[in-house]
This record gives sequence, C-alpha cells and structure tokens, in this order.
Amino acid sequence: MNTKSEEDYLKCLYHLQQGKKSVSTNEIANYLSMKPSSVSDMLKKLAEKKCVNYLKYKGSLLTKKGELIALSIIRKHRLWETFLVNKLGFSWSKVHNIAEQLEHVNSEELIDKLDHFLAYPQIDPHGDPIPQKNGTIAELNQKLLSELEDGEKGVITGIKKGTPSLLNFLDQKKIKLGDQIQLISIIEFDQSAEVIIHKKNISLSEKICNNLLIETLND
Repeated sequence: MNTKSEEDYLKCLYHLQQGKKSVSTNEIANYLSMKPSSVSDMLKKLAEKKCVNYLKYKGSLLTKKGELIALSIIRKHRLWETFLVNKLGFSWSKVHNIAEQLEHVNSEELIDKLDHFLAYPQIDPHGDPIPQKNGTIAELNQKLLSELEDGEKGVITGIKKGTPSLLNFLDQKKIKLGDQIQLISIIEFDQSAEVIIHKKNISLSEKICNNLLIETLND
C-alpha cells in the first residue's frame, strides 16, 4: 500500500511524462511545490518499490507498476468528480479539491460500486477520459472550438485547461458538457467566436475558443 504522498508523486509523474523520455527532478519539484532534495528522496523510495525508474541527474519515468497505480488514482479522482457533479449537484468548478481528498480512499470494492452506480461513465465533468479498471483509456474524438469550420455543429465534451476562472465563467453563462453549440464565425480582429448555444447568439473569447473541446455532429 502506498501513502497519500507517494500516490501524489505517481500521479504527478504520470501527467508530466506524457510524450517525454524522462522527467527531471526540478519539473516534479515545480509541479508539486517541493524542494528538489525532497523529491529525490521520494523518487528513491518509489524506485525501491519498483514504481519508478530513477537515475540521478538523468530523470525518472514510471514503471508499468507505477503507471497502473497512477491510473487507478486518476480513475478514482474522475469518478468522484462525476459523482459530486451528477449526483450531489456540485458545480464542476468546485469538485477538483474535494476529489483530491477522496481519490486516496483505498477501497477497490467502493470504487467498483461507484463506477456501477454512475453507469460506467467514459468522461468526467471536465471532459477528461476516465481510465478503466484495467488501466485502459478510451480515445475521444474531440477538437477545439477554434478549429471548427463556420456553420459546423457539435457537442461540448471537455475543457482543455480548466482554470477556476474559466470554469466559473462557463458556470455563469450556464454552459456545460453535453450542450450543443454551432460556430457562426471566428472574428478576424480578435479571434473571438460568434456561436449559437441554448438557441441564443453569444460571443466567446479567443481563450475560451482555445479551451472548449467539441465532438462534431453530422447533419
């Protein structure tokens, strides 16, 4: 069994290592706001547990064992976020910190029952894919709102980078996952977008266009 701190490191390393050959100690330290010396000590401990391949001065990567543990933590986090939003009515801008605590509950039976209770969701309230129990992750057919063609329609399926201010803005505008949206046009001057959503014409900034993930619809 791993401690909460060890699980946080494994999850951090999973996110940082995507598309990389190794992750430096300083990258992990910056991500977790820790001292590099403390990070090195933890990486050595995780290497002893066969969770991390760690070479001093050369960086680290998760082993297969470490990756499966990290995916299990991410799975729990995203299932809890889904539960908090869909069943308890929390705003999607408020569930991350709560899920950060709940993801460390160490009961496989509880998580399996939670998954069943939620009808085996594929994505969390932010549109991120939920890993399956075996560690596999479904590929989602998404593109950014800014990448749509004029007149193209789709369904909002995720947020590329869900900062609190962005999520709060979307809450205020009552924009959520599953909403249908149609791009009218991208304004050349500032790259904002004119769209139709909830049967209303509204304008969305370039920042929002570059963060809203859309699954396009065929007419």
